[in-house]
Amino acid sequence: MSGDESSLSTLLLWFCALLLVSAYFSSSETGMMSLNRYRMNHLKRHGHAGATRACKLLEKPDKLIGVILIGNNFVNFLAASVASSIAIILLGDPAPFATAVVLTLIVLIFAEVTPKTIAALYPEKIAYPSSIPLGVLLRLLYPVVWTINFISNNLVRLLGFHPQVDASLQQLTQEELRTVVHESSGRLPAKRQGMLINILDLEKVRVDDIMVPRHDVVGLDIEDDMSDLLQQISSAQHTRIPVFKGDIDNIIGILHMRSVGRMMGVETLNKAVLIQETTEPYFIPESTPLHTQLFNFQNKKIRMALVVDEFGAVKGIVTLEDILEEIVGEFTTDWSDSNKDIHLQADGSFLIDGSTSIRDINRSLDWDLDGQGAKTLNGLLMEILQSIPDSLVGIRLDGYFAEIVQMQGNVIRTIRMWEEVGKDSVT
Repeated sequence: MSGDESSLSTLLLWFCALLLVSAYFSSSETGMMSLNRYRMNHLKRHGHAGATRACKLLEKPDKLIGVILIGNNFVNFLAASVASSIAIILLGDPAPFATAVVLTLIVLIFAEVTPKTIAALYPEKIAYPSSIPLGVLLRLLYPVVWTINFISNNLVRLLGFHPQVDASLQQLTQEELRTVVHESSGRLPAKRQGMLINILDLEKVRVDDIMVPRHDVVGLDIEDDMSDLLQQISSAQHTRIPVFKGDIDNIIGILHMRSVGRMMGVETLNKAVLIQETTEPYFIPESTPLHTQLFNFQNKKIRMALVVDEFGAVKGIVTLEDILEEIVGEFTTDWSDSNKDIHLQADGSFLIDGSTSIRDINRSLDWDLDGQGAKTLNGLLMEILQSIPDSLVGIRLDGYFAEIVQMQGNVIRTIRMWEEVGKDSVT
């Protein structure tokens, strides 16, 4: 073998080795920057060595990028010099243009695009093993890396930017967290995914959106006869019953059904004994967000609250169970039990009580009626009609059709509704 052939073989081996090293730096950079930070922190908490090393390196991304770029550029420039020497041996002159074209194609394919594509697809498989040599190189080249970063950071400041990473930018916002939950559908059961979304939605929902409205509140009027009161207590379906005098705005207290046993043991049972067994009512503003009220219930060890408006008038009641149902769904499993005001008809339409809340309709039927203004279906239709209908009318709204079936005084009592796909006009 001649001297030129021996030199060419050596140079080719060097060139191939430099391409491999360049590919390592390229894949390491992409792999490190493509890591899922939350998964990495999770693995770190569970003692994963590779995740621990990678997390430590990423705490100072400027130094990590510095050592990768120093190594990558040095190797690429050295590969260019070796390629020039190979061109001289093969062609007899440097041939700079031809060498640059061929070298660019080779480096792009074998040292840039291919390794970076693999690293982007499998960041953990690349980044965690690569963290070992990167950590060693960072310690060996620390003075060089520090000098380059010092100059670079000052240039960044001169351009009007801050070189340090804002930690808050690494934290997920509520909407970003919602997106993460939605994209985790393949890993999370639908029920758990729905619960997580409902928890995030608690801040958007107020107590007046889910409360039992005033006219549906079951309570005891202390002015009624004692026999009537006992009859109401014996047939009560609720654990806690408001006790009032004449009007629900005159709340006396809350009677817990577990107190009824003690009350029945009294020889002379009268209204005074009943009032004595009540507890102090708990009032909350109608604008209280659900997540706030959930914590209030927990802190005060109370399970029911009376919702009042800005004038102090009672608008309804809300219970801890109501809020929990917003998270986990209805506790009843029978659709007809949990939707007593919504009745499926043979033709696919629904007969709905006018007092049914828009939120309950949307949750039960998976509809998207506008609940930003009126809270009940009666209120929504009245808002659209802007008058009290004196005859049965049909209304088309937001892709749904509503037909007023029954009026009761000034209130729409029963409505038949069905979905009209593709139609969103209002008539």
